[in-house]
Amino acid sequence: MRGLILAVQFLTRLPTPQLADFRQEELSRSAIWFPLVGLLIGLLLVLAAKLGLHADAGVAGLLVVLVWVGATGALHLDGAADLADALGAAHRDRDRFLAVLKDPHIGSFGVVVLILLLLTKLIAAASLIGSPDSSLWALLLIPAWARLGSLYWSQSLPPLAPGRGEQFAWQIPENALWFWGAFLFLFSWVVVSLLFALFAVVAQLLWRAFLQWRLSGMSGDCLGAGIECCECAMLLALCLI
Repeated sequence: MRGLILAVQFLTRLPTPQLADFRQEELSRSAIWFPLVGLLIGLLLVLAAKLGLHADAGVAGLLVVLVWVGATGALHLDGAADLADALGAAHRDRDRFLAVLKDPHIGSFGVVVLILLLLTKLIAAASLIGSPDSSLWALLLIPAWARLGSLYWSQSLPPLAPGRGEQFAWQIPENALWFWGAFLFLFSWVVVSLLFALFAVVAQLLWRAFLQWRLSGMSGDCLGAGIECCECAMLLALCLI
Protein backbone atom coordinates (compact mmCIF):
# COMPACT_ATOMS: atom_id res chain seq x y z
CA MET A 1 0.00 0.00 0.00
CA ARG A 2 2.88 2.36 0.74
CA GLY A 3 4.25 1.89 -2.78
CA LEU A 4 0.85 2.62 -4.32
CA ILE A 5 0.51 5.82 -2.29
CA LEU A 6 3.95 6.96 -3.44
CA ALA A 7 3.05 6.22 -7.06
CA VAL A 8 -0.15 8.27 -6.75
CA GLN A 9 1.77 11.13 -5.14
CA PHE A 10 4.41 11.11 -7.89
CA LEU A 11 2.10 10.90 -10.90
CA THR A 12 -0.93 12.89 -9.74
CA ARG A 13 -2.13 15.74 -7.58
CA LEU A 14 -4.79 13.59 -5.95
CA PRO A 15 -5.01 13.73 -2.15
CA THR A 16 -3.26 10.85 -0.35
CA PRO A 17 -2.19 10.03 3.21
CA GLN A 18 1.16 11.51 4.19
CA LEU A 19 4.01 9.01 4.55
CA ALA A 20 6.76 9.30 7.14
CA ASP A 21 10.41 8.30 6.72
CA PHE A 22 10.42 8.52 2.92
CA ARG A 23 13.48 7.09 1.16
CA GLN A 24 14.33 7.84 -2.48
CA GLU A 25 14.73 4.19 -3.42
CA GLU A 26 11.10 3.59 -2.41
CA LEU A 27 9.95 5.72 -5.35
CA SER A 28 11.74 3.50 -7.85
CA ARG A 29 10.13 0.40 -6.40
CA SER A 30 6.72 2.07 -6.38
CA ALA A 31 6.83 2.29 -10.19
CA ILE A 32 5.29 -1.17 -10.36
CA TRP A 33 2.01 0.58 -9.53
CA PHE A 34 2.21 3.19 -12.31
CA PRO A 35 -0.24 1.41 -14.66
CA LEU A 36 -2.71 1.07 -11.79
CA VAL A 37 -2.43 4.81 -11.17
CA GLY A 38 -3.13 5.23 -14.88
CA LEU A 39 -6.33 3.22 -14.43
CA LEU A 40 -7.30 5.49 -11.53
CA ILE A 41 -6.81 8.55 -13.73
CA GLY A 42 -8.78 6.83 -16.46
CA LEU A 43 -11.66 6.14 -14.08
CA LEU A 44 -11.85 9.86 -13.32
CA LEU A 45 -11.94 10.56 -17.07
CA VAL A 46 -14.82 8.13 -17.56
CA LEU A 47 -16.76 9.79 -14.73
CA ALA A 48 -16.08 13.23 -16.21
CA ALA A 49 -17.29 12.03 -19.62
CA LYS A 50 -20.49 10.62 -18.18
CA LEU A 51 -21.14 13.83 -16.28
CA GLY A 52 -20.51 15.97 -19.35
CA LEU A 53 -22.87 13.90 -21.47
CA HIS A 54 -25.74 15.40 -19.49
CA ALA A 55 -25.00 18.44 -21.68
CA ASP A 56 -23.35 17.28 -24.94
CA ALA A 57 -20.20 15.63 -26.29
CA GLY A 58 -18.32 18.93 -26.53
CA VAL A 59 -18.85 19.72 -22.85
CA ALA A 60 -17.96 16.12 -21.98
CA GLY A 61 -14.71 16.41 -23.93
CA LEU A 62 -13.85 19.66 -22.17
CA LEU A 63 -14.52 18.13 -18.74
CA VAL A 64 -12.34 15.14 -19.63
CA VAL A 65 -9.41 17.39 -20.57
CA LEU A 66 -9.85 19.56 -17.47
CA VAL A 67 -9.83 16.49 -15.22
CA TRP A 68 -6.89 15.02 -17.16
CA VAL A 69 -4.77 18.13 -16.65
CA GLY A 70 -5.96 18.72 -13.08
CA ALA A 71 -5.39 15.16 -11.89
CA THR A 72 -1.84 15.04 -13.27
CA GLY A 73 -0.94 18.62 -12.43
CA ALA A 74 0.21 19.10 -16.06
CA LEU A 75 3.31 17.12 -15.08
CA HIS A 76 3.73 15.39 -18.43
CA LEU A 77 2.70 18.44 -20.45
CA ASP A 78 5.64 20.24 -18.88
CA GLY A 79 7.95 17.48 -20.07
CA ALA A 80 6.52 17.66 -23.59
CA ALA A 81 7.07 21.43 -23.71
CA ASP A 82 10.66 21.11 -22.46
CA LEU A 83 11.46 18.42 -25.01
CA ALA A 84 9.91 20.44 -27.85
CA ASP A 85 11.99 23.50 -26.93
CA ALA A 86 15.16 21.43 -26.73
CA LEU A 87 14.56 19.70 -30.07
CA GLY A 88 13.64 22.98 -31.76
CA ALA A 89 16.67 24.90 -30.50
CA ALA A 90 19.37 22.22 -30.57
CA HIS A 91 19.88 21.62 -34.32
CA ARG A 92 21.47 18.28 -33.41
CA ASP A 93 23.94 19.91 -31.02
CA ARG A 94 23.79 17.54 -28.04
CA ASP A 95 25.23 19.99 -25.51
CA ARG A 96 22.80 22.68 -26.63
CA PHE A 97 19.94 20.16 -26.45
CA LEU A 98 20.74 19.22 -22.86
CA ALA A 99 21.14 22.87 -21.85
CA VAL A 100 17.73 23.85 -23.25
CA LEU A 101 16.12 20.73 -21.80
CA LYS A 102 17.33 21.79 -18.36
CA ASP A 103 16.05 25.37 -18.73
CA PRO A 104 12.78 25.71 -16.73
CA HIS A 105 11.45 28.48 -19.00
CA ILE A 106 9.10 27.68 -21.85
CA GLY A 107 9.78 28.84 -25.40
CA SER A 108 7.77 29.16 -28.59
CA PHE A 109 8.24 25.51 -29.58
CA GLY A 110 6.95 24.40 -26.20
CA VAL A 111 3.92 26.69 -26.41
CA VAL A 112 2.99 25.36 -29.85
CA VAL A 113 3.29 21.74 -28.69
CA LEU A 114 1.20 22.40 -25.58
CA ILE A 115 -1.57 23.95 -27.68
CA LEU A 116 -1.50 21.07 -30.16
CA LEU A 117 -1.59 18.41 -27.46
CA LEU A 118 -4.48 20.01 -25.60
CA LEU A 119 -6.44 20.64 -28.80
CA THR A 120 -5.89 17.07 -29.89
CA LYS A 121 -7.16 15.73 -26.59
CA LEU A 122 -10.15 18.07 -26.55
CA ILE A 123 -11.32 17.38 -30.09
CA ALA A 124 -10.53 13.65 -30.07
CA ALA A 125 -12.13 13.10 -26.66
CA ALA A 126 -15.28 14.95 -27.73
CA SER A 127 -15.42 12.95 -30.97
CA LEU A 128 -14.89 9.67 -29.12
CA ILE A 129 -17.53 10.45 -26.50
CA GLY A 130 -20.03 11.60 -29.10
CA SER A 131 -19.66 8.54 -31.32
CA PRO A 132 -22.34 5.87 -30.73
CA ASP A 133 -19.88 3.16 -31.80
CA SER A 134 -17.15 4.09 -29.31
CA SER A 135 -16.58 2.70 -25.83
CA LEU A 136 -15.88 5.04 -22.93
CA TRP A 137 -13.79 2.22 -21.46
CA ALA A 138 -11.04 3.43 -23.76
CA LEU A 139 -10.68 6.51 -21.55
CA LEU A 140 -10.03 4.18 -18.64
CA LEU A 141 -7.25 2.36 -20.49
CA ILE A 142 -5.37 5.11 -22.33
CA PRO A 143 -3.65 6.63 -19.24
CA ALA A 144 -2.69 3.15 -18.02
CA TRP A 145 -1.08 2.23 -21.35
CA ALA A 146 0.87 5.49 -21.44
CA ARG A 147 2.25 5.00 -17.92
CA LEU A 148 3.22 1.44 -18.73
CA GLY A 149 5.05 2.95 -21.67
CA SER A 150 7.06 5.19 -19.36
CA LEU A 151 8.30 2.10 -17.53
CA TYR A 152 9.20 0.37 -20.80
CA TRP A 153 11.11 3.36 -22.17
CA SER A 154 13.02 3.94 -18.94
CA GLN A 155 13.98 0.26 -18.73
CA SER A 156 15.04 -0.13 -22.36
CA LEU A 157 16.87 3.15 -23.02
CA PRO A 158 19.93 4.64 -21.30
CA PRO A 159 19.91 8.06 -19.62
CA LEU A 160 20.80 10.91 -21.98
CA ALA A 161 23.61 12.03 -19.68
CA PRO A 162 24.75 11.52 -16.08
CA GLY A 163 22.06 12.92 -13.84
CA ARG A 164 19.56 13.06 -16.70
CA GLY A 165 17.42 10.02 -16.17
CA GLU A 166 18.99 7.57 -13.75
CA GLN A 167 16.22 8.19 -11.23
CA PHE A 168 13.69 7.18 -13.88
CA ALA A 169 15.28 3.78 -14.60
CA TRP A 170 12.62 2.30 -12.38
CA GLN A 171 13.69 -0.69 -10.30
CA ILE A 172 10.95 -3.18 -11.09
CA PRO A 173 11.09 -6.83 -12.18
CA GLU A 174 10.87 -7.44 -15.92
CA ASN A 175 8.02 -9.88 -15.40
CA ALA A 176 5.98 -7.02 -13.92
CA LEU A 177 6.13 -5.25 -17.29
CA TRP A 178 4.97 -8.41 -19.03
CA PHE A 179 2.15 -8.85 -16.52
CA TRP A 180 0.84 -5.33 -16.97
CA GLY A 181 1.28 -5.52 -20.74
CA ALA A 182 -0.67 -8.77 -20.98
CA PHE A 183 -3.38 -7.52 -18.61
CA LEU A 184 -3.91 -4.23 -20.44
CA PHE A 185 -3.80 -5.93 -23.85
CA LEU A 186 -6.47 -8.47 -22.92
CA PHE A 187 -8.59 -5.87 -21.12
CA SER A 188 -8.35 -3.53 -24.13
CA TRP A 189 -9.27 -6.34 -26.52
CA VAL A 190 -12.33 -7.35 -24.49
CA VAL A 191 -13.81 -3.93 -23.66
CA VAL A 192 -12.68 -1.87 -26.68
CA SER A 193 -11.24 -3.80 -29.65
CA LEU A 194 -8.27 -5.84 -30.82
CA LEU A 195 -7.22 -2.99 -33.11
CA PHE A 196 -7.05 -0.60 -30.17
CA ALA A 197 -5.01 -3.09 -28.14
CA LEU A 198 -2.56 -3.53 -31.01
CA PHE A 199 -2.26 0.20 -31.62
CA ALA A 200 -1.58 0.86 -27.93
CA VAL A 201 1.44 -1.46 -28.17
CA VAL A 202 2.56 0.09 -31.47
CA ALA A 203 2.37 3.61 -30.03
CA GLN A 204 4.78 2.67 -27.25
CA LEU A 205 7.16 1.01 -29.68
CA LEU A 206 7.10 4.02 -32.00
CA TRP A 207 7.96 6.45 -29.20
CA ARG A 208 10.84 4.27 -28.11
CA ALA A 209 12.06 4.09 -31.72
CA PHE A 210 11.88 7.89 -31.96
CA LEU A 211 13.91 8.38 -28.78
CA GLN A 212 16.46 5.81 -29.92
CA TRP A 213 16.77 7.37 -33.38
CA ARG A 214 16.77 11.04 -32.39
CA LEU A 215 18.38 11.04 -28.94
CA SER A 216 19.82 7.56 -28.25
CA GLY A 217 18.46 7.77 -24.72
CA MET A 218 15.82 9.16 -22.40
CA SER A 219 15.24 11.61 -19.58
CA GLY A 220 12.31 12.44 -17.36
CA ASP A 221 11.10 15.01 -19.89
CA CYS A 222 11.28 12.41 -22.66
CA LEU A 223 9.12 10.05 -20.60
CA GLY A 224 6.57 12.76 -19.87
CA ALA A 225 6.45 13.79 -23.52
CA GLY A 226 5.98 10.16 -24.49
CA ILE A 227 3.03 9.80 -22.13
CA GLU A 228 1.33 12.83 -23.69
CA CYS A 229 2.09 11.85 -27.28
CA CYS A 230 0.96 8.26 -26.80
CA GLU A 231 -2.27 9.36 -25.12
CA CYS A 232 -3.03 11.66 -28.06
CA ALA A 233 -2.11 8.97 -30.58
CA MET A 234 -4.41 6.42 -28.93
CA LEU A 235 -7.28 8.92 -28.83
CA LEU A 236 -6.83 9.74 -32.51
CA ALA A 237 -6.62 6.08 -33.42
CA LEU A 238 -9.94 5.43 -31.69
CA CYS A 239 -11.54 8.21 -33.71
CA LEU A 240 -10.22 6.75 -36.96
CA ILE A 241 -10.72 3.00 -36.53
